[in-house]
Formats: sequence, C-alpha cells, structure tokens
Amino acid sequence: MRTRLTEMLGIEFPVMLAGMGGVSYHELVAAVSEAGGIGTLGASTMRDHELPEEMRKVRELTKKPFGVDLLTALPNQVDSGIKAVIEGGASIFVAGLGVPREVIDLLHQKNILVGSMCGKVKHAVAAVASGCDFVVAQGTEAGGHTGLVATIALVPQVVDAVGDKVPVVAAGGLFDGRGLAASLALGADGVWIGTRFIATPEARAVNGYKDQLLATGEDGTTISRAYTGKTCRVVANDWTRHYDKNPADLQPFPQQAVASMQAGVNHLGFPTGTEVDTSREFYPAGQGVGSINDLVPAGELVRRIVAEASAVLARVGNIRAK
Repeated sequence: MRTRLTEMLGIEFPVMLAGMGGVSYHELVAAVSEAGGIGTLGASTMRDHELPEEMRKVRELTKKPFGVDLLTALPNQVDSGIKAVIEGGASIFVAGLGVPREVIDLLHQKNILVGSMCGKVKHAVAAVASGCDFVVAQGTEAGGHTGLVATIALVPQVVDAVGDKVPVVAAGGLFDGRGLAASLALGADGVWIGTRFIATPEARAVNGYKDQLLATGEDGTTISRAYTGKTCRVVANDWTRHYDKNPADLQPFPQQAVASMQAGVNHLGFPTGTEVDTSREFYPAGQGVGSINDLVPAGELVRRIVAEASAVLARVGNIRAK
C-alpha cells in the first residue's frame, strides 16, 4: 500500500502511531514500526533524561524508522527535546502546538522530517509555509488536545489547501481499515491513530485506563479544559463534570495541568499499573473508543488495519456508477 507518505518516510504502510504523551513509549513505538507503519514517541510527558533513553530502547527493538512528538509550546522543551531527537536517531519530528521555523531548519539540516498537527485549514497553510514536510489534519473526534472541526470535513479541505505541496495525514476518530480507506478517498496519504493503540498490551497505561476504553461507548467522551487548560477530548467523569458546572475554576494552560497533577488526577506517563482514582483520572480518548472491544497486539493491529483497508478499497473499486 504505497502513498506519498510511505515513500517519504520509507515505510511499508501509511499507518502512523500518534505520539500520545504518557502512552507511546518504546515498546509500543517499536511494535508499530516493526510491523511496517511508523511509531512516534509521545515525549510531552517525559523528563529530559527519559527521551534519550526511550529512543535508545526503540533502536534496540527495531531498525525501522520512528519519530518523536513534542509539545514545543512548553518552556525549555525545545532546546533539550530537539537535541535528543537529533542525537537519538529519529526520522520524523511532530509538534502538537506548532514548530518554530528555526527548529524546522535545524531538523532539516540533520535530515529529519517535520510534521505538524492541524485542527484548521489555516494551521496547515501556516505549517507548510514554515517548512513542514507533512501535516496531520486532526478532527475534533480525536482523543487528547483537539479542535472543533470534524475529520470528514477537515481532511478534504486541508488536502485542497496544501495537498499539492505536502502529504496530508488524517486523524480523529479513526480506528480501523475502513477509516484508512476513507481517509485515502478523502485525499489523505495516511492515517494518524491514537486511541485504538492504547488498547494494546504494549501501551503504557495507569490502572483502569485500558479497562475504561473497553467499557466506554462512542458518546462517553467529552471535550474539556479540566486537565490541561486546553480543549482536550477525554473520558467524561466526575472531574470533568465538576468543571462543566464550575467553569470559573478553570486556569489557563499550563497552570491547569499543574493543578490537575497536584489534585492527583493526572498521571499520564506514570508506570503501567499505577493506582489512580478511576472516577476522576485523566483518560484521553477519541470518539472511536466505542469500537474497542479487546486488547490487540500493536503489530497485529497494524496488519489488521491494512488488510481491512485493502478489502474495502477492492470492494469499492468494483462499484460502477450507472
């Protein structure tokens, strides 16, 4: 399954693991890359010493390309994080909150490709103008930090705006091969999938996270500022409902993130099995969560997504207009 994205990244399948902070660590990243997609470390929750170590562990498990996702808007992440990305052997760098032009130029000098998360067409246009090599058009259905425009509306508009210049990757509520096939039909060159990969044995997750995904329906998430101060789609719970009723209590980013950590409801990045209050804990999840019924090894999941997409495309190819 070849697209501009697979050619650019040197991978077999146009399936990208979202760089989820607190979840996408070396085991999951390596499994996705080894299966023919590309894994992306979620470095936003990592301390300075953790990222180089995680990159080293990825390289021990696979020789295939992998990437790093950072929230470059956070203080001091740029200098230390970019240095680690360059020295650690990553093939791509993705930023969720914008990439400074000087960072893009530096990464290009080191032959590292740069992508940017975009929730609006204007974000994609600005990212390409600043030198990004690909953009991820993420619809509001996505888990974690997200915007307000739906995936099926956003992706083709981003493709129309910048698709002649760079590959566009679709994201937001995608969880299987039908989503990959649909994204290709919309003009995208691949998919960026997060929530579905949390429900894998390789994903890092505190106590109750994976069980909550298995139990949550498609209407069980909400967009809230309760955990970070930025709009973030999460599993709805007592903590989010408190802030729904008391919005004046909210603080801006990153103060609200600090507040949720101090309150003991934000443990992203803590070791698997860490005990938490499951009625208030920070569980980012997209609207595709209702489709998750079991834990599937990440490599098998990649292969399943590609096989499903191939079957869908073959079936659609047999449909003839009258």
